[in-house]
Amino acid sequence: MRVLIGLIAVLMPTCLWAADAPAYRAARSVHLGYPAPDGDLFYTEMIIDESVNGSYFMACGWNTGYFGLQQLWKPEDKVAIFSVWDPTRGDDPGAVKSEDRVEVLYQGEGVRIKRFGGEGTGGQCMAPFLWKIGETNRFLLRAEVDGQKTAYTAWLFQPEKRTWWKLATFRTRTGGQRLRGYYSFVEDFRRDGRSALEVRRARYGRGWVRQNADAWTPLAKARFTASGAEWEAKETIDAGLTDGWFHLATGGSTKQSRPLHSIIELPAPPTLPPDWLRLLDGEPGRPD
Repeated sequence: MRVLIGLIAVLMPTCLWAADAPAYRAARSVHLGYPAPDGDLFYTEMIIDESVNGSYFMACGWNTGYFGLQQLWKPEDKVAIFSVWDPTRGDDPGAVKSEDRVEVLYQGEGVRIKRFGGEGTGGQCMAPFLWKIGETNRFLLRAEVDGQKTAYTAWLFQPEKRTWWKLATFRTRTGGQRLRGYYSFVEDFRRDGRSALEVRRARYGRGWVRQNADAWTPLAKARFTASGAEWEAKETIDAGLTDGWFHLATGGSTKQSRPLHSIIELPAPPTLPPDWLRLLDGEPGRPD
């Protein structure tokens, strides 16, 4: 009997902790996919409404890379991330032959460029950027085809300086493709169990894709999708419209208001981009 009582005493704290522990490791990743033709310019804006450590708010994604903002391991530890994939399969960046690796054609002042792996391989630019909750962030991506390769250049607008920051230019083998497969997402990359109980929320809008100098497509529709890992919380996701913007949310108290794979449409999409973007022929001007 004493042995049994002792065993219960030892196991009780563990059982109580297990009952209180979250059932999932992470909040589910949620995405918006935007239908638009192939293009050479991709512009969009994003407002982050709620964030916690270990969050990625990706604004400007396409079939060869992605570009957005992260909150790392402290609230003040915030960065911009711009990544382009190698044209090869595998997750070990060191195993990719030199001729297959993403080339760095330009490195902006104050940014760090490195190789990445674990989710495919490629080149990554990381730049310190103290974005703020509720503030509009602006992203611009240009694609320039060079034979069988495409060079991608990323600019991020700096509100305090009222100037664009040219982060990097990466070139990779694409078979001569331009931009295609446009999307945004919100991701919990902390994945420590507790992160599934915290809300991440952002708005996306005012997006445009340029096919040529005279043809622009507004990002006026979006398809709502989500990741499906068994260790992610399934029900705490949402997407929709807020004040004329698309929104995405995941984790914590989030409640789903529409089914996955549904199409979300802006009620009154614009017919022309702003003049500074429509007349762009080189470095971007101020988005006033």
